Amino acid sequence: MSDINNVKKLREATGAGFKDCNLAIKESNGDLDKAIEILRVKGISKASKKMSRDAKEGVVVVSGDETKTSIIEINCETDFVAKNEDFIKFVKELSELNNQKNSNLEELKSSKMNNGISVDENLVALIAKIGEKITIGKSKTIESMNGVNNFYLHTVVKDNVAKLAVLVSLETKEKSEAVKTFSKQLSMHIAASNPLALDSSQIDKDVIDKEQELVTEELKNSGKPEEIAKKISLGKMNKFKEENALLTQAWVMEPKKKVKDILQELAIADLKIREFYRIKIGE
Repeated sequence: MSDINNVKKLREATGAGFKDCNLAIKESNGDLDKAIEILRVKGISKASKKMSRDAKEGVVVVSGDETKTSIIEINCETDFVAKNEDFIKFVKELSELNNQKNSNLEELKSSKMNNGISVDENLVALIAKIGEKITIGKSKTIESMNGVNNFYLHTVVKDNVAKLAVLVSLETKEKSEAVKTFSKQLSMHIAASNPLALDSSQIDKDVIDKEQELVTEELKNSGKPEEIAKKISLGKMNKFKEENALLTQAWVMEPKKKVKDILQELAIADLKIREFYRIKIGE
C-alpha cells in the first residue's frame, strides 16, 4: 500500500491532521498500528500542554428518561469548539454512557465508547485533534422509581446539548399531565432563580456564614445603634434564606405566590419535590 493510502487510512482511524499522519507513517515505516500508537503518544503530549489552560466554555448534556435522568458538564476553552461537530458527537455519546454509569466518573472515564476505545483515550485524541483543553466537569444522576423526573435546557446548542440544564425529581404515585407540567415548569423556575437548596435549613452553613459576615460588615459602617443593627441583620438574613430556598422563592410564572403555594394548589397529597440539580456553563 502506498504512503498516501496509508495516510488516508490513518486519518480516518484517528481524525488527526494530514501532516501528523504523514510524519507518523514515515516514522513507523508504513506500519499502521505503530503509526496509531505514535499519534496517541503525540496526542498525549499535545494534550498535557493544553491542560494548564483555562476551560470556561463548554456544554451541559442530559440523558435518560422519567425514572432515571443524568446530567453532565463538559468544558472547553472557546464557544467555537463547544459547537464543533466532533465535540458534540463526543459529548452526546459521553452523556449516554454517564447515565449508564450513574455519574460515577471513575467508571465513566475507563468505559469503552462505540469505537472500542476508553473515554479517557478518546478525550486525549479529541484534545489533540481540536487543539483545546477539554475536561469533564460536574455530573449527577437522579433515579425516581416512585415519581417523575423532568429536565429543562436553556440556550440549546443541539438536541440534548445546552449551556444551562436543570434536573428535577418529584415524588408521587400520580403520573397525571398536571404533575408532568409542574415538573417542567419547576425545572424552568430553577433555571431562572438558581435556588441553593430545597428549604432554608439545607442551605450550606459556609454560605450562610459568609452572607452573615457581609451583612455584619455592612451594618458596622452604618452608624446604627446595636439593637437596631441586630434587628436589621436578622431581617436581611431571613430574606436571604427565603430568596435562596426553592420552596420559599417567588414562583417565576406567578411572582405573588411562592413555590410551596403552587405545590399546595395542586392538591396532590403525596406530591413532594425530592431533589433538583442545576448546571450552568461559566458559573
